[in-house]
Amino acid sequence: MNNDLLFDFNVDKAAKTVLITREFNAGLPLVWDAFTKPELLDQWGAPAPMRARTKYMDFKVGGQRFYAMISPDGQERWAIQRYTSITPKTNFKMYNSFADKDESPELPGSEWDYIFSEKDGRTKVSITIFNESLARMERMIEMGFTEGVKMTMNNLDQLLEKIKK
Repeated sequence: MNNDLLFDFNVDKAAKTVLITREFNAGLPLVWDAFTKPELLDQWGAPAPMRARTKYMDFKVGGQRFYAMISPDGQERWAIQRYTSITPKTNFKMYNSFADKDESPELPGSEWDYIFSEKDGRTKVSITIFNESLARMERMIEMGFTEGVKMTMNNLDQLLEKIKK
């Protein structure tokens, strides 16, 4: 990983919001694809030793992704992402909730807003996560969300380097 790449992670409990800003040493089209194509998401979207597996994904407004994070012993933690807004190559928004294997959501969930921009061959991704409840946000943090984000972003760095070659 290139150590001069921007990475900020801030939790605002009063606003029930997590703000993540991460820079990648890759062009915007490649980074956009990594966030919006299941065959790429599954390669980086879970912190080791877990892995991600998308059951299905329909990346369009009103579409959704249903996926699991799978532990080494085979335990699955399911989630649903419903896409609420998409502006190609610059922004997408989604509603995220944990779920069971039968796609029944566990509410409350959270709203995610991704903003993509490129400058000098580097792509910056800004993610704002608004949680419907403080309890849910605190549960995410307790489950290792901060460390998980750091690990998955590093996974994405490695994947981007591999794909660029």
